[in-house]
Amino acid sequence: MVYATSDGSTRQRLRVGMVGGGRNAFIGAVHRLAMRLDDQIALVAGALSSDPDNAAASAAEIGIAPERSYAEYRAMAKAEAARPDGIEAVVIVTPNHLHAPIATAFLEAGIDVICDKPLSTTLADAEALVALAKAKNRRFVVTLNNTGYAMVRQAREMVMAGELGRVVSVHGAYIQDWLTKPIDADGQKQAEWRTDPARAGQSAVLADIGVHAFNLAGFISGREAETVSADLFTAVPGRRLDDNAHVLVRWTDGARGTILASQTSPGHYNDLSVRIYGDRAGLEWSGGRPEELRFSRYGEETRTLVRGGHGSTEESRRVSRMPAAHPEGYIEAFANFYRDAADIIRAHRSGGAVDPARAARVPDVIDGARGVKFVAAAVESNAAGGAWTAARFAG
Repeated sequence: MVYATSDGSTRQRLRVGMVGGGRNAFIGAVHRLAMRLDDQIALVAGALSSDPDNAAASAAEIGIAPERSYAEYRAMAKAEAARPDGIEAVVIVTPNHLHAPIATAFLEAGIDVICDKPLSTTLADAEALVALAKAKNRRFVVTLNNTGYAMVRQAREMVMAGELGRVVSVHGAYIQDWLTKPIDADGQKQAEWRTDPARAGQSAVLADIGVHAFNLAGFISGREAETVSADLFTAVPGRRLDDNAHVLVRWTDGARGTILASQTSPGHYNDLSVRIYGDRAGLEWSGGRPEELRFSRYGEETRTLVRGGHGSTEESRRVSRMPAAHPEGYIEAFANFYRDAADIIRAHRSGGAVDPARAARVPDVIDGARGVKFVAAAVESNAAGGAWTAARFAG
């Protein structure tokens, strides 16, 4: 499975398997689209559904050989680890409660992990995964995929270069409306498991979308959450878990800010945004206009920086496929994540050097654990009436 690169050299495709993501599963199909875009990854095995018939049918539909379609993930980990052409990494796209046991099985088999967020439903499981990945010397990345947008990468570069001055406030928000009605109670599959404490964990809205806003705010600003004061609530009567969260955050280095998450806000299909303000300038980015970055130096008119345009940084150019005004979007950003993850895992498995700058741009098991710690701290704070609660992951 060798392919040619733009410089004329050749490179081996990373062999991966997928757990979850069978027919009619939204996010599994998105992962497969993203990993195909740069042709660096070959999906060769899968345990695509807990239903054996659906698993086999799903594998046939996407071209996985019958002998490498598994009815159960443990059998897949054991069999693939024993093959000379076995998978090098597993992609986990199941409901939240299965992330930790599946990741554990593949790490124990010596296989690297690409896991959907959240890393786990409990902090204890997150800590165990961090320790196991280290003990097994395996790469473990978490698909906090919004870090792959070119202008998100540019925003991070600009903050790191000091263009904002001293960072004063950091805000992230993720607002949707798809759970405004009780579709979970009516049996809608995606809504039903996301609001079930046994499968979603301690929080619905924070585990599902809040962790994206939290991760992106920290990724761009370079700050970690020290403490949080949270107000979580359920707007839909009878729903088992929260569908709204308002979280005050005290970030490292003295910055303050907020994380807002809602899935019951009519008029917002999928509204992710980050705003970071320093004592010299501010940056604003929105997933609804991902090609643009709003940059405001104090005392000057606001500039709109455009992906691929004259104000592009080196990193944003590297992860751009098209010239300015040739729109890129969600799949391209997801593909950037997969391209970098493939490079990191491939280099690590071959014993080569992993570029630390590249690795820092790809959320790993530590970043995943930070998200779990944030959710746990917010739930604890809310139960204590909004008391300030430690939120920094110490692992």
